[in-house]
Amino acid sequence: MNLEPKPILILGTGSFAVEIADLVSEIPGAVVAGFVENMDRNRCTALLDGRPVYWVDELAMLARTHCVVCGLGTTHRSRFVRQAEAFGCQFATLVHPTARVSRTVKLGSGTILNAGVIVAAHTELGAHVIVNRAATIGHHTRVGDFVTIGPGVNLAGNCRVGEAVYIGIGATIIDHVTIGPHSVVGAGAVVTEDVPERVLVVGVPAKVAKRDIEGK
Repeated sequence: MNLEPKPILILGTGSFAVEIADLVSEIPGAVVAGFVENMDRNRCTALLDGRPVYWVDELAMLARTHCVVCGLGTTHRSRFVRQAEAFGCQFATLVHPTARVSRTVKLGSGTILNAGVIVAAHTELGAHVIVNRAATIGHHTRVGDFVTIGPGVNLAGNCRVGEAVYIGIGATIIDHVTIGPHSVVGAGAVVTEDVPERVLVVGVPAKVAKRDIEGK
């Protein structure tokens, strides 16, 4: 785990942010100090999961003593990440103790590997990638920044996944496939050929169902 010895603030106040707090609680030595909201100040008036909720502007002061991680499942989380970066925040990279990650894997800043994840040899994950429960990623695969990989996904070896791609729960991507930036792979889909950028693919085998999208 690549983690600064500082309390962690989680960007976001939705249910997925609470799940990330639970993940952090299972990492030895890691502590969640609270959550950060950037859309509705009213959410800062009450505790969330027993922890305070800070307004985004407070990061200007908190960045000195805390690190952050983004708890938004959407591929549009880059907006919140850029806000935090502008305040000088450092991002934690979180790996659940039950994840199995090859020593040859490279993980980008702010990336999150949940319980039961397996990442095989010589694979590279970009910044702020979310890999959900029990997903597997094969060898020599490259995953771009801000990608979300759903629970139980099987992403085979030698694949290329572009920036801000969303891969739905239980999807399978066979080896040597490229998925273009900002595309979405539907839940349970089986991808057997390259996917263009900014499309939704669904089904078995996966086919294009919608074009000109911007992730999920």
